[in-house]
Amino acid sequence: MRIISYNVNGIRAAIRKGFLDWLSQANPDIICLQEIKASPDQFDLAPFEEAGYKYHYWYPATKKGYSGVAVLSKYEPLKVTYGTGIEYMDFEGRNLRLDFESFSVMSLYLPSGTNIQRLDHKFQFMADFQKYIDELKQVIPNLIICGDYNICHEAIDIHDPVRLKNTSGFLPVEREWLDGFMKSGFIDSFRHFNKESDQYSWWSYRAGARTNNKGWRIDYHLVAEPLRERLKRAVILPEAYHSDHCPVLLELEP
Repeated sequence: MRIISYNVNGIRAAIRKGFLDWLSQANPDIICLQEIKASPDQFDLAPFEEAGYKYHYWYPATKKGYSGVAVLSKYEPLKVTYGTGIEYMDFEGRNLRLDFESFSVMSLYLPSGTNIQRLDHKFQFMADFQKYIDELKQVIPNLIICGDYNICHEAIDIHDPVRLKNTSGFLPVEREWLDGFMKSGFIDSFRHFNKESDQYSWWSYRAGARTNNKGWRIDYHLVAEPLRERLKRAVILPEAYHSDHCPVLLELEP
């Protein structure tokens, strides 16, 4: 079972950059998308089905051209859940979950903290999301939360931890929350297999950041502890250039 998570920074823009050809070649069983920035009536869905993703679910934000998540699957889910039931989260289309027989996959787009107001919003989201997941795990223990968390966990996950220590995405309070979230019963699947530095999933468009690999690792597959024995491989796929992010891949044993 191959699961990819990818913040595409606009699905229509990604399609223009060759996303569909890449998707056919990468051939995941499930792909979770974030920041789709469009509703499904704004682009052609047929190519996704032609690529094998008969089951595709789109959850755009109410605000046009903003946020939004999606999950595309080759297999029919038992249940699809749009949002969390928390109004301000669901207004921005930040959470979509597919339940299968032996696990559930969630596409998450956690807010960034680009200014004081958005940082306060992010902190509120983090607290409420933790409570939501704590309750959800009681009924869905085999949960995989894929997506853009907009937080680097540790110094190894960012290119300049000293200079960026006071920047949103690497603030001590954000890192502490993510650390606690993982310790509440989730495995950082990438770090489970890979302890090396200079492994990133997002780069600024400015100052040649991607060329010089001045990046951040903010995209994760967090896997619930009961699935630990099924973890097979987790890698970052930096060769994909459809976004300022790159995809991250998780493989599970059947």
